[in-house]
Amino acid sequence: MAPNVDPYNRKITYLRLSVTDRCNLRCIYCMPVKDLTLLDHADILTYEEILKLIRVATGVGIKKVRLTGGEPLIRRDFVHLVESVCRIARIEDVSITTNGVLLKEMARPLFEAGVHRINVSLDTLNPLKYTKITRRERFDAVWEGLRVAEAVGFSPIKVNVVVIKGINDDELLKFADLSVRKPYHIRFIEYMPIGQDSHWTPEKYISSDEIKAELETFGPLHKIPHAIHDGPAERYRFESAKGEIGFISALSHHFCPSCNRLRLTADGKLRPCLFADDEVDIKSPLRKGCSEGDLKGLFEEAIARKPRRHRAEILRKGGCLRPMSTIGG
Repeated sequence: MAPNVDPYNRKITYLRLSVTDRCNLRCIYCMPVKDLTLLDHADILTYEEILKLIRVATGVGIKKVRLTGGEPLIRRDFVHLVESVCRIARIEDVSITTNGVLLKEMARPLFEAGVHRINVSLDTLNPLKYTKITRRERFDAVWEGLRVAEAVGFSPIKVNVVVIKGINDDELLKFADLSVRKPYHIRFIEYMPIGQDSHWTPEKYISSDEIKAELETFGPLHKIPHAIHDGPAERYRFESAKGEIGFISALSHHFCPSCNRLRLTADGKLRPCLFADDEVDIKSPLRKGCSEGDLKGLFEEAIARKPRRHRAEILRKGGCLRPMSTIGG
């Protein structure tokens, strides 16, 4: 069996890598309201360590890397890291997930560094509601960042929308209209039970099927076939739209059979599954000077430990105790 094929015959080609657990927002579904503990600087992987691990990961078939946080754009010299990752042989695709607060200033340097695909988290088009969700007044900065990213040439620009009943589910048609007017890929994400201190409850959950039914009152949705670098989203487009719509249905239609990813946390833990706290410590062996062969073996171990499916359910929280901000979105 190839080193990047797990016990259930899934080929693992995608690494989502958190470069920091820090963030300049405090989103209600991502970071704990109180008792927030941040990693010490010494506990976070250095850029040199990150680059070494990505190079090793290409040896087990990793071809795609997404850089996340926390908020990756707040880490010092992040553009330099992006440029270095884009130069790694056998990495075919590099992308970033950001909250967009610093995107206005950093869009052009990031684009010139080699990243041309970006995801921006924006759960509402209402500035007041944005402040309620993020606990910060930065809506205008994010909206300006999207405008600059579009002008610079990022494509696609994906807008991640976590839909929470009673919070932003009344804005679905506004996002539908945005996908028609702008070349943005709107990704509706089911609200997931992640983190021990998560405020997730079944009452706040709304399924992708319900979201899709609401959007179809706006107009017919036309299915888009999967492309080579697609993630788990089911993709659609409204007639004559500049952008598109996607549904990420982690709970209602879990995509475990096609999962092709590992996660590497900012403190150097490989996670085979988002919803389970099973982790492989790769930082400690790395800092003790183990060989690249040993590091490759740890990637293979993480792949071998991928479960058949996650255990998060609509009626209860899953087995993930870490908050989302420490895992990498």
